[in-house]
Amino acid sequence: MQNNQPVEFNHAINYVNKIKNRFQGQPDIYKAFLEILHTYQKEQRNAKEAGGNYTPALTEQEVYAQVARLFKNQEDLLSEFGQFLPDANSSVLLSKTTAEKVESVRNDHGGTVKKPQINNKQQRPSQNGCQIRRHSGPGATPPVKKKPKILIPKDQSLTDANKHGAGAESQFFDKVRKALRSAEAYDNFLRCLVIFNQEVISRSELVQLVSPFLAKFPELFTWFKNFLGYKESSHLESFPKERNTEGIAMEIDYASCKRLGSSYRALPKSFQQPKCTGRTPLCKEVLNDTWVSFPSWSEDSTFVSSKKTQYEEHIYRCEDERFELDVVLETNLATIRVLEAIQKKLSRLSAEDQAKFRLDNTLGGTSEVIHRKALQRIYADKAADIIDGLKKNPAVAVPIVLKRLKMKEEEWREAQRGFNKIWREQNEKYYLKSLDHQGINYKQIDTKVLRSKSLLNEIESIYDERQEQASEDNSGVPTGPHLTLTYEDKQILEDAASLIIHHVKRQTGIQKEDKYKIKQIIYHFIPDLLFSQRGELSDVEEEEEEETAETEDGVNKKHNGVGGGGASTPPKTKLMEDAYNLFYVNNNWYIFLRLHQILCSRLLRIYNQAEKQVEEELREREWEREVLGLKRDKNDSPAIQLRLKEPMDIEAVDYYPAFLDMVRNLLDGNMDSNQYEDSLREMFTIHAFIAFTMDKLIQSIVRQLQHIVSDEICVQVTDLYLSEGSCSATGGLLATQASRSLGEANYQRKAEQLMADENCFKLIFSQSCGQVQITIELLDTEEENSDDPAETEFSPNF
Repeated sequence: MQNNQPVEFNHAINYVNKIKNRFQGQPDIYKAFLEILHTYQKEQRNAKEAGGNYTPALTEQEVYAQVARLFKNQEDLLSEFGQFLPDANSSVLLSKTTAEKVESVRNDHGGTVKKPQINNKQQRPSQNGCQIRRHSGPGATPPVKKKPKILIPKDQSLTDANKHGAGAESQFFDKVRKALRSAEAYDNFLRCLVIFNQEVISRSELVQLVSPFLAKFPELFTWFKNFLGYKESSHLESFPKERNTEGIAMEIDYASCKRLGSSYRALPKSFQQPKCTGRTPLCKEVLNDTWVSFPSWSEDSTFVSSKKTQYEEHIYRCEDERFELDVVLETNLATIRVLEAIQKKLSRLSAEDQAKFRLDNTLGGTSEVIHRKALQRIYADKAADIIDGLKKNPAVAVPIVLKRLKMKEEEWREAQRGFNKIWREQNEKYYLKSLDHQGINYKQIDTKVLRSKSLLNEIESIYDERQEQASEDNSGVPTGPHLTLTYEDKQILEDAASLIIHHVKRQTGIQKEDKYKIKQIIYHFIPDLLFSQRGELSDVEEEEEEETAETEDGVNKKHNGVGGGGASTPPKTKLMEDAYNLFYVNNNWYIFLRLHQILCSRLLRIYNQAEKQVEEELREREWEREVLGLKRDKNDSPAIQLRLKEPMDIEAVDYYPAFLDMVRNLLDGNMDSNQYEDSLREMFTIHAFIAFTMDKLIQSIVRQLQHIVSDEICVQVTDLYLSEGSCSATGGLLATQASRSLGEANYQRKAEQLMADENCFKLIFSQSCGQVQITIELLDTEEENSDDPAETEFSPNF
């Protein structure tokens, strides 16, 4: 703020965003700029609080000096920054960096710059093409005539500036405002006057800046130049006429221009196109001179793009480096070809004609820029002299320069071969990881999801929400399942059981007797609950197992050996449709069954993905063979040919068995987790992440199984199910459910009494169309139900 008058807020925001975008590749400069502003703001606040007893350590001049050093060779940013600190002595500070800016002009434009005849000034366009400024060169003669001061008080806003003019000046501002019609254009015109008053730009630069605004109004423009004391002879061009930047600096309100999509705006018809002497009829036909790319900044957009992972950043960085080196090599090679053509032409000329031969700004090619950039890259500060020599005496300069260019060509090509090895290694290392967006954070998130506390909180939250809803609606005690789980494919149970028992056998902390009970649960008890075929125990275990059988409704009902009894043959209930099993469990049993279902669902997803890839590969090879007549090997994929990934020794049909073996090796500690994940990505690409935590999931299941076979309440829950099964109270055919309602109600009462100190879950396993569905209801064991449990009838619709 200057004299309690705020600078336009939007202008400040836009300026900061411009700096942020300009220095995207140099975040340290942006951070340093913010630090300077924060320090200055803090000093000003301290001075205000302390009154006249405190002198700020950082003045406006010092702020401007620090920013000037920070924005080296960024004149447009520096001049715009001066609008926020008008009291800073901008002219003095700018003069300190004159030598650096003159050097920048030479580097940017190559060849020699025309020497002015009056005050030896150099001219260059700013980076945004909207400002042209001149900087005094060494030995510059200051203008004799004193620069006029346009009466625009610096402590006033731009829109009110014209009110403070006097007489003819006030009338001039009124006429300009009416002529420009647009308030934004008028504000931009006044900004030019402000930075002139602050001595940021010279008189001739001001005339060039306001030319787009006043050129259409000759009377106003003439009055303005006369008031400034500006003479046409003092306006010297530093570039050829065809490269005159007048018109390019025109300020255009793109927001009001015609749109094409979200990224392009049409130039206004009044825009004067810059001249181009190298256009062919084809160029004029196909090149775009109408539509301008108009970016939508992320700060202004509500769209949230996908954030790149660290592995994607590696790939992008490799591509950026590869591209930059290609540009250097191709630019150098293009210049070599042009000079070789010139050398051949010279060889056919006589000595006299060679001495007369001259080159223009294109050095014998079609572009002024490409060859100048190539020479600047090699000769740096001496490039201007080299270019001048090539133009004035090509017979002598061309062979020397050509030899140097070829030498650099060999040197850079050798460097490229070395870089290619590094890039190839990085691509092979990060290619598959760069495609995997979900796997980066999946392990951390999934570990939290699989915690016992998280699984219990999930269903308890659903229970609480339903209770609250019931109390609000006065609809009585809510009933029905809180969760529904599905086993889509019973065959996957065998793979899950194999992995679980594989890990159980290698746990030295589990006693032999408990291991046997766990095997019975996995191979017999769980398949019976899920209406699936039992697994086979070893011969010794089969002999030790006692067999009992109960018959109810003509159906053989077996009991698991966990409590001591079991049947040797699968019951018919498993093989029939429209049957159910009823099981009341505590926390440990619930957590185990939840984890078991998650394990089976993930194994099934991996299995289906493997099958899908086999089908896609067969279909693709068949198409190539029939349509293209090609017979491609499995290692002929583009990614492998480009050496983005290594060929695999495993066929697609063996992916799933190989995956199960890798999980076993991971559980045994014979395989590193990173190697395991990389191998999965090679096989299942972006779908592999679902199996990254397979070892943690199986380990959690085994821990719950240890509780189930050793914890007293868990054992009693299992024994209660077995004893109630002998009374036909744990399920059967749906057709005969009514005859078991009383027994099932008694089973529920006993279970609630047994689990009075913890959660009691009602699980109903039902099979339909080859799938098994589990409905889970968290019971309220604290409140007694006034209804007679014997009257509660099981509903097949759940």
